[in-house]
Amino acid sequence: MEILVPMDSRSGKPLYEQIYEHIRREIRNGGLKTSDRLPSTRALAEHLKVSRSTTQMAYEQLLAEGYLEAVPCRGYFVAKLEELLEVEVRGNGEMRMEKKEPMSSGPLGMIDFSPWGIDLDSFPFHVWRKLSRNTLVDDNKEYFHSGDPQGEPGFREAIRRYLHSARGVNCTSDQIVIGAGSEYLLMLLSQILGRGHRIAMENPTYKQAYRVLTSLGYPVCPVEMDGAGMSVKRLTRTRADVAYVMPSHQFPTGIVMPVGRRQELLKWALDAERGQERYLIEDDYDSEFRYKGKPIPALQGMDRSGHVIYLGTFSKAVAPAIRVSYVVLPVRLLDRYKKQAGFYASTVSRIDQNILYQFLEQGHFERHLNRMRGIYKAKHDAFLNEAKLLEKDFQISGEYAGLHILLTDRRGRTEAELIEKARQAGVKVYGLSQYFIEEYQGRPATIVAGYARLSEEEILRGAELLRKGWGGNGW
Repeated sequence: MEILVPMDSRSGKPLYEQIYEHIRREIRNGGLKTSDRLPSTRALAEHLKVSRSTTQMAYEQLLAEGYLEAVPCRGYFVAKLEELLEVEVRGNGEMRMEKKEPMSSGPLGMIDFSPWGIDLDSFPFHVWRKLSRNTLVDDNKEYFHSGDPQGEPGFREAIRRYLHSARGVNCTSDQIVIGAGSEYLLMLLSQILGRGHRIAMENPTYKQAYRVLTSLGYPVCPVEMDGAGMSVKRLTRTRADVAYVMPSHQFPTGIVMPVGRRQELLKWALDAERGQERYLIEDDYDSEFRYKGKPIPALQGMDRSGHVIYLGTFSKAVAPAIRVSYVVLPVRLLDRYKKQAGFYASTVSRIDQNILYQFLEQGHFERHLNRMRGIYKAKHDAFLNEAKLLEKDFQISGEYAGLHILLTDRRGRTEAELIEKARQAGVKVYGLSQYFIEEYQGRPATIVAGYARLSEEEILRGAELLRKGWGGNGW
């Protein structure tokens, strides 16, 4: 399906925002209907004569707000939105029902504590534009030819230096493979590892990774967590030989795995039965944002036997629409990668790689991270101070890192009840149950509330509305 977006180059609005607003409006007005397939970001960029990063940023915003769904290997589709009915009682007693537009953040007044968003208002767009122009100066034709399947060598070396200094990752640039999103990299890993594996995942977990792995045919075994993360005893009972973990900041629980548990996992990977090959897939998706104590080095940096596969991304630290992720393969898997998957072309354009390379090499990334840490910490502290007023009725957790916190109900209310009361108060929140692979019943209701996309004023207002909505007469 082609989409005609009226672009106004004289408008003060960024192009990605114009695309985002037009598609959102079409979905609301019924011009785009549930399950309609949208063009790929590349096809839309070519059609509109804009950069692919522009269309990616628009799509990521629509994904974050729930207007679109991304289906691996198929593309983007309009999500199913609930239709809300608003009843109007006229003076003669006649009732008329009107369809109300789906709730969202922004223009409709709903404060959305989405755990997926980031603060794009603070992104250095002027720097990105300058780097984009520099990349295409003098008609650099080489960027329009096919590049290294693993990614541009200079870019991979810049990532290696960053990972070593910031995360304690030990690798060579030859161990790094660049890809457009973690979904693609997981599919690439399936080609390297083969299909004869059982994969264990923390429960609850990042459901997109779960969907990709199950779609690839892997049996996935959920493993319950304790206060330190994935239980190694329970992991052993699953007979899995690959474990997918998020030790630096587990999503969505926010657990930071202590060193002792990390060593247990490494021992599990090393103590494989004869002829069995075990690996740990470390998803280090937002380790940059930690608010208490020193950053804990990556699990990969503790690995001396080559059993950790490290996944990283720029989605949280830069922007979701950048769609640049990377995997650090153990040396033992390099030959297998080159034989079984080395012929796949890179899924990230050389132009985008070079822009991000300059962003890292010229110090813009470090400055941006430092600025965003300060901004997110201020938002984190503001939200946490307000959330503490709910401690009588909620247990607060996950507050030491990342961009969201968890509120676990102490009064026996259901998750659906809490979400509905919040909606009636003008706030959108999300339930923890959607992140469980199985066996959610019997657990206390828990709300996942993100704050990255909101201003401090919106956070304070949203927290006040939540207290009123959830407190009832007891407040």
